[in-house]
Formats: sequence, C-alpha cells, structure tokens
Amino acid sequence: MDNTFCTALGASLLAALVTAVGIYTIRRFEAWGRKNGIYFVCFAAGVLISVSFLHIVPKSFEMNPHAPAYLLVGFVALHLFNRFITAFVCERAPDASYGIGLVPTLGIGFHSFVDGFIYSITFTVSLFTGALAAIGMVLHEFPEGIVTYLLLVRSGFSARASLVLAVLAASLTTPLGMLVSYPYISRIDAPLLGSLLAVSAGALIYVGATHLLPQAEREQRKYSLCALAAGVLVAVLIVLSK
Repeated sequence: MDNTFCTALGASLLAALVTAVGIYTIRRFEAWGRKNGIYFVCFAAGVLISVSFLHIVPKSFEMNPHAPAYLLVGFVALHLFNRFITAFVCERAPDASYGIGLVPTLGIGFHSFVDGFIYSITFTVSLFTGALAAIGMVLHEFPEGIVTYLLLVRSGFSARASLVLAVLAASLTTPLGMLVSYPYISRIDAPLLGSLLAVSAGALIYVGATHLLPQAEREQRKYSLCALAAGVLVAVLIVLSK
C-alpha cells in the first residue's frame, strides 16, 4: 500500500481518536461536564471564531477568488438549516431545543470532513507539510469532541444519542473525508479546496457567533471570559503552528 496513503490515513485516524477520547472523557465525567459546560462553550467559541478569521478565511481567499461568496453560502446555509430545525423539530418537542445541538454538530461535522481532504492533500505534497497541518488540526480535536457532546446533551438529546451523534459528526468524518478525497486527489485543485474551506469557515463562524457566544452571554460565570480568552489563545497557537 502507498506510504503517503498510509500516513494520511494514520493522521486522520489519530485526529478521530483524539476527538473520541474527548467525547469519552466528558461522558465519563458527565456531571462535572454539565456543571462546567459553559466554560467549554466559551472556549470553543474562542477557538472556532478565531481560527476561522485568522486562518481558514484568509487561506480560502488565497486559493479561490470567489471564496467570499462561498463564505456567505456556508453562513446562510447553516442559518436556513437552523430555521428548518426550529420550525419542524423543536415545535414538535417544545421542551427540547434540538437546534442548539444539531446546528453546531452539522457545522463541526462538515469542517471535520474537509479536514480529511486537507490530510490527503498536505501529505501528498510532502510528509513535512502534512505533519505541520496535522499538528495544527489535532490541537483542537479534543475540545471539539467535548463541545459537540455537551451541546447535544444540553439541547435535549439523551446521553446515548449524544454520544453516537458526536462520534459520527466530530470524529468519524475526518477519516471518512480522507478516504473519500484520496482517490481524487489529483482533481482537488486549490480553487476547489478554497471553496470548501470558505463554506466550512462560514459554517463555523455561524456556530460560534449565533449559538456559542449567546449561550455564554446568557450563562455568565466568573471565569467565562478567561475560557473565551483561552480559546482565542489556542487558536493563535494553531495558526502559528501551520
């Protein structure tokens, strides 16, 4: 088997494993997680919004001149999905705000799927390039898994359903994206990847700005600003490591 394929697959599986460990950890200590969940929400808001603006958006603009339009598409598409969930799901279960969990899960899942594309492309360029990209991406996998699970639980899903959905969306989508993209690696040029990155950034900005930050404002806790600042700091480290 091709060494490049094995390395890219191994890196994507490592990312999936780190995410799954985050999900397992927060499930194992769920009472603690529920009590302190708002800190993870603030942290995730800092990471997602900062990484999007500092790295994903500029990178997509470099790769595709039409990236601003795709950025808008990602943002609006997730807004429309949120409206759909609110109208057709939440109204049928008025005691549960499923959109609070489903919409971020969709955005995170799509972003993780695109991460798989990035593993395929960067390891095809060189081992060193792939390793640098992997370091940056794996840094945010653990908290990403925690936040995905907590948002689903907080929005009304059972612990079991939250576990399954979080693993499917945040963990397994990365190796899936790698496996789907690798056979077509020669056809995934910079403009196409740029458009995917822009859509992903639009989705993540929507998640951070309209779902995570409002929760942080509603549940103001003593160290919530510190958690947000920590998320921004981690995002800066991710950007600097690329």
